[in-house]
Amino acid sequence: MESFAEQFVSEQKIIIQLAVALLLGALTGLERGWATREQKSGERVAGMRTYALVGLLGGITALLSLKVTPWVLPASLLAVCVAAVMAYRVRMLQMRDYSITGIIGILLTFCFGAVAVAVDIAVAATAAVITTIILDNKNEIHSALNRLQEHELDAALKLLLISVVMLPLLPNEGIGPGGMLNPYEIWWMVVLIASISFVGYFAMRVGGTEKGILFTSLFAGLASSTALTLHFSRLARQTAQISPLLSSGILIACGTMYLRILLYCAMINPALLGHLTLPLLIMTLVLYLPALLIWRKHRNGTRVEQPALSSNPLDLKSALLLGALLTVILLMASVLQQWLGNAGIYVLATVSGITDVDAITLSLTRMSQTGLESTTVIIGIIIASSVNNLMKAGMAVSIGGRAMLLRVALPILLSLLAGLAVLLPMYSA
Repeated sequence: MESFAEQFVSEQKIIIQLAVALLLGALTGLERGWATREQKSGERVAGMRTYALVGLLGGITALLSLKVTPWVLPASLLAVCVAAVMAYRVRMLQMRDYSITGIIGILLTFCFGAVAVAVDIAVAATAAVITTIILDNKNEIHSALNRLQEHELDAALKLLLISVVMLPLLPNEGIGPGGMLNPYEIWWMVVLIASISFVGYFAMRVGGTEKGILFTSLFAGLASSTALTLHFSRLARQTAQISPLLSSGILIACGTMYLRILLYCAMINPALLGHLTLPLLIMTLVLYLPALLIWRKHRNGTRVEQPALSSNPLDLKSALLLGALLTVILLMASVLQQWLGNAGIYVLATVSGITDVDAITLSLTRMSQTGLESTTVIIGIIIASSVNNLMKAGMAVSIGGRAMLLRVALPILLSLLAGLAVLLPMYSA
């Protein structure tokens, strides 16, 4: 049966390709026809039939270009372009509509048909579907642009700068003592953490306060759980009636930090997940469960103020500082390991965890690929993350008041003990 199907497809390949070209044109034409459905017949420059025929024309032209002469394709594309411009020029003068989206759509439809025949059907289909989605979401795209702030656009462009432009230019080879420093890998980790923070920022931006404290805190853990802890602790002192809800938010953000660590490891060295997943998930659950219990007990419809977002979700200066910090930690880890063995790694993890957990996590994960024992890496990561959460617990109690002691500090301490209970057998083995 399979051989028969393969033989049929092989024999009818050209017919299938032309059929796909026609259907892709009809797909784009369906959206264009629906968008102008209220216009009378003859008032539309191009409808479903026109787009379907343009797609078929692209396929036939590509076929002729392969069989007759390569000049058929560019000549036909030019002819379609001229015809589309002339037709839309008349519409432009009559309806004062200066959009060229229709012209671009027709040219793309022609190209979809050509690609389906001359290149690959899957590529053509993917491009056609994406184009149709873009055309269909005109209002949503314009609305998003209206809500977009200047500093957010600037942040997006900076993210593209450090990832698309700068990253490929860096050498992908080890330099420095023992070849520990790889500029490409260090900058890739900078891009990784910057991207996650960027996503977390916009998740909070889109969600807003109406989604409640759970949504806001969950995504704050992807951006900066420390910032949320500071903000919610201050707010708890000012508005004691919602202090329990704010406490649950801090616990959720601290728990999400562990999930963020797992994401780093999955993207850099998935081999670590086998032993790291269980302790971190347990530590996360020990924080999530009391947070949910507190929230369910004290929720009363009170809307919680969203944490103050940074004026720039992606500060390039901070990204450069992170790169420098990663470099320093990698060098210090190498030196301390030579002097003190694994104990040096643990000391570094403890000191680094006081201020930042991301840099030490990324550094140790990177070192696990160059010879550092996985057990040492896992213990170091858990030490750093636990110290970081303990610092946030102290921050919550000192700023938010004694009420935070039982609601925040105690669950964080229990989370640490739960992680150690899982790690001790692993370490002793």
